[in-house]
Amino acid sequence: MAAIDSAKARALRGLDTLNFFVADVQTGFGPFIAVYLTERRWTQIDIGFALSLGTITAMVSQVPAGLLVDAVRNKRAAVGFGLSAIIFSALLFAVHPTVLSVYAAEIMHGFASCVLTPAIAALSLSLVGHAALGERLGRNARFMAIGNGIAAGVMGVAGSYISAASVFWLTAALGLPALVALTMMGSVDLEGAVERRSPLDWRAVRELVMDRRLTIFGGCVALFHLSNAALLPIAAAEVTKTAGYLADIIIAASIVVPQAVTASLSPWVGRRAQLLGRISVMVIGWGALPVRAILMALLPGAWTLIGLQAISGVSAAVFGVAMPLVAADLTRTNGRYNLCMGLLGLTVFVGATVSTSFAGWLATRFGVDYAFWGLAGAGLAGTLMVWFVMPETRDEDTGINPAAALVPPDAPAQGRRGW
Repeated sequence: MAAIDSAKARALRGLDTLNFFVADVQTGFGPFIAVYLTERRWTQIDIGFALSLGTITAMVSQVPAGLLVDAVRNKRAAVGFGLSAIIFSALLFAVHPTVLSVYAAEIMHGFASCVLTPAIAALSLSLVGHAALGERLGRNARFMAIGNGIAAGVMGVAGSYISAASVFWLTAALGLPALVALTMMGSVDLEGAVERRSPLDWRAVRELVMDRRLTIFGGCVALFHLSNAALLPIAAAEVTKTAGYLADIIIAASIVVPQAVTASLSPWVGRRAQLLGRISVMVIGWGALPVRAILMALLPGAWTLIGLQAISGVSAAVFGVAMPLVAADLTRTNGRYNLCMGLLGLTVFVGATVSTSFAGWLATRFGVDYAFWGLAGAGLAGTLMVWFVMPETRDEDTGINPAAALVPPDAPAQGRRGW
């Protein structure tokens, strides 16, 4: 028994470390790409096409990647594949940033990310089971938020004072400790919560797709991102016009602040969702969106943006826990967890894509304030859908959340409460 506890403690620590470094690695594929390619004298049209290629790849890969992860028995192998592909993509950017290699790197990164996200969620479910999944997902979100915030700062300094290419060398290097963390999970016996499923089992696929709860939750997810995706870009554009040389600092703070809020709040969100139900936290996360959008319309200003972005951290903490948790609820009987994550990931892209186009049209045609009010309306619609239409998906048997399944058995008492 002691050996089993020790192995599980090691696996859970490995999962913490894995989430931290995966966030580090993914940070390198953010806005740093545009800066790097601009320095390489790429035109804005060429940069936009490369970034769009990655986005389109990620969108069309959501469902196939979910089917692939469902079909793989060893979810650790799926995570290892995703990490290796992202490391190789970073090296392509750093070593050989020609047109073909950049396009190949963007396509590879887009597909690998679609594999990585559901595979890590599946590993979490396998390690702790349904009864403890809520707080485990909150803990995952905490380590990812911390990793994202730290990596953004370190990569920003490296890109400014060393070279733009150093960001991608650093990204590739940070993938190595992520792979090491993955090996820490190799000796534990998983609980079998996520099994291998044949991609040709169309009966189970049809059962999932026809589930009314999935349709409703997919609508909630789409409205969440329809409201959320364009808020910071629209506000950042206004800040750039008014803040002058301080714009970069303000925008950087607007990214870091919500990460800090997400890191501190995510474990509480997971506990509450597990004990009191999914709807109780979803209403908070979705409801924060129209509040944030309305305040952006009523309180314009460069420095107020930083404070308002703290509200974004609340929404991010809730969504980061809610989507994989509800997906686990919906697939408890048919085992199509990763396919469900892929379908929901597709709705994320659809909502975000519509958001930027919708907000851009409103801002151009009627003004920025109307864009904020329009995004607030989408957030309010999502909140009402969660409150009045979305059914509770938590199984009553999972209402008790054993802390021992969430953190290593030898962790201090404060850690057992979900630090």
